[in-house]
Formats: sequence, structure tokens, C-alpha cells
Amino acid sequence: MTRHYSAFSVFREGLRGHKGWAPLWRSPAPQDAYDVIVIGGGGHGLATAYYLAKNHGIRKVAVIEKGWLGGGNTGRNTTVIRSNYFYPESTRLYDLSVRLYEKLSRDINYNVMFSQRGMMVLTHSEAEMEIASRTVNAMQINGVDAELLDVKDVQKKAPILNYRSDARYPIHGAIFQGRGGTGRHDAVAWGYARAADQQGVDIIQNCEVTGFLIEGGVCKGVETTLGKIRSDRVGVAVAGHSSVLAEMGGYNLPINSYALQAFVTEAVKPVMDTVAFSPMTGSYFSQSDKGGLVIGGGLDRIPSYAQRGNTPTQETVLSGIIEMAPALAKVKLLRHWAGNVDVSPDSSPLIGPSGTQGIYINCGWGTGGFKAIPAGGYVFAHLLATGNHHDISRPFDPDRFRTGRLLDEAAGSGIAH
Repeated sequence: MTRHYSAFSVFREGLRGHKGWAPLWRSPAPQDAYDVIVIGGGGHGLATAYYLAKNHGIRKVAVIEKGWLGGGNTGRNTTVIRSNYFYPESTRLYDLSVRLYEKLSRDINYNVMFSQRGMMVLTHSEAEMEIASRTVNAMQINGVDAELLDVKDVQKKAPILNYRSDARYPIHGAIFQGRGGTGRHDAVAWGYARAADQQGVDIIQNCEVTGFLIEGGVCKGVETTLGKIRSDRVGVAVAGHSSVLAEMGGYNLPINSYALQAFVTEAVKPVMDTVAFSPMTGSYFSQSDKGGLVIGGGLDRIPSYAQRGNTPTQETVLSGIIEMAPALAKVKLLRHWAGNVDVSPDSSPLIGPSGTQGIYINCGWGTGGFKAIPAGGYVFAHLLATGNHHDISRPFDPDRFRTGRLLDEAAGSGIAH
């Protein structure tokens, strides 16, 4: 069966009626034991499994997912990819992700549709322009592309925005990162799953973890709805349900889970060729290749494990979009949804030992999980394979809450994490 994607294979399978394509991944029954177990079949879990096999030669790996692949936050986000952060530690982490995204389609032989259309963070006053200048300087010093745009530059890139002098939030300029953009969330999950499967990783769906096998205070595997599976190394990458797994594993996490809503409209003609975000309204949007406007905003600030939104937050987000671009007021919504995100006190992720020997965590990404999938998987695989941090992940160890070396990126970059 045909497993490699190319122009030639598409042509050949077209002549055969497209009946020769191999399944993207197998659906094996779980083995009794693995070298590494990764809990969570979203982007971070699948990327971790892939890099364990590719970078470290560890192929006896199980990815355990209670539902279907990408059914959590990976399939419930606004697909924005960027590295416009303030602190050097954050820049290194997120720009590693952008660099991996830039070559990901070639590396895994699967089109993840990364479109580097850029991202603008709008400013609405002279004071904000001064802060934006500081942020642009920090980004450039940290080795990330950044431009400070004036209002004329912004208008050239996004003429649909509200440039009226009597606007509630008049546009003065923007921070622009040209290498940022959007990707296809399902394609990222499916591409990593396919690539991991080809490396020998077992991807086990509809298998819920119900507990950990703790022997003498050390984790020796997991209990699941399909039976016990043993391993001396267990990685947990379950986003908004991280605290649920923490309670099972006997460790504590300084995180809260919230719903994060997103929206998509009916298809319209091309009106937006970049991503625009207004910190004043908390709303942002881009336009998908299908023509729909993909809209996001701030968190529903009520702790919840639900994957649904609420009306007050919907009103806040959508009124912000209308303020940004009044011409969109009568565009019809096609659907809306919510992801369940895990937020740490300093709005930066937690990567490291859990506190229970044998269990490692990758969580706390808040609203930044999708853009960080390649880097999160890359450094988490290094940790699981070697037992030691990658240099890039070390600042994000949970022990920072004990030492006080926090990375308050929400305040530092002036942008929702």
C-alpha cells in the first residue's frame, strides 16, 4: 500500500481509484509493557512520541488517548502560531516551535498547512506605542523577527480594520511578526500520529487512564479501561485535565482549568491576509483558506472542565471584533466551540518531574498550546528519554514556584498567553 505522499503517488493512486492508500496509523491492542507511556493523544502527546522515536531511538512507546486523536485542545483552537514573547526563555521555547513548524510538513511528509501570513498586535495610544517599541526591541535582541508598524503600515496589511478617528480604540500602530501565522490543527495531529506510527509507536484510542500503578512510591505504569500497562516512565500531556491526572498520581499542580472559546463565520471573500489582535478588546481574528473568519478572545474566568462556552464571554469577544472591524457586524457565525485549557500562575508552561517518581508532566500551556506543539514534544521527549531537561525546557521546571524564578509572560509581553 502507498504510504509516502508525493505528486507521483497522488497521480498513481488517482489512476487506481485511490484504493491503495495505507491507513494513517494502526489501531493496535495495548501491549503489557512499554519503554515509555505518553498519556494524551493530542498534539503534544503525539509530537512527544514522534521525537522519542526519531531523536532518541525509543520506539516501544504507547500513546494512550481516552477519546479520539486531537479531540481535545488540539482540535479546539484558533490555529495561531507565533513566538512574539518578551522573556528570552519564552522566546527560545516558542521560536523553536516556529522553526520546527517551518519544516514540519517536509519532515513528516504531511502537509500541516502552515501559512506564514504574520501576526499584528495592535496599539491604541501613544503610550502603547512606547510599550510596543520596548517589546519589539526585546524580541529583536532575543533573535526573533519583529517590526514596529505605524498606522499607515497597519492599514496596508489590513484595510478592513477600524481606522476612524472617533473609534473607541483608535489604531496607532502594531507589533508585527512576519514569521507567525496559522496552521491546520487536525493536520498537525494526524501528521504527527502518522509519523509516530511509522516509527513503531502504538497509538491506542478509546483507552482511558483510571489510575497509576504506584509501587513503593514509584510509578510503574497505568491502569486503563483496557487493562494495566506497565512502564517505568510515564509522560502526562493532557492539557485541561492535567489536575485530574495529578490527583490520580499523588502530585500537586499549581494550575486552574478554564474554557476558552473560539468561533468561525460563514465564508466570505478575502478580507484579511494576516492575524490581528487587539489587547484592548481581547479579541483577535484571521481568515481561513475556506473563507471563514476564525475568531478568538479571552478566557471564561470560571474554573471548568467543560468544552463549551457561555453567553457573556461570547458577547465580549464578538463585540471586540465589531469594534476592530465594524464591516464584519452582519457576518453570520457558522459555529463556536471551547477548549479546556490549563493556566499556571505565571502563564507559562510546566515541563519536568511531577513530584511522583516516574511521572513527568507537560502542561500549563494555557492558550498557547497549539503553537507550542512541536517544541513541547521535542523537549518533553528529551526529558523522558534522558531523565534530564533540555536547555530550553529547564526554566519551565515546576520547581520555579519554589525558587521564585517565575516567567510572568502574560504581563511581560502584554499579550494573552
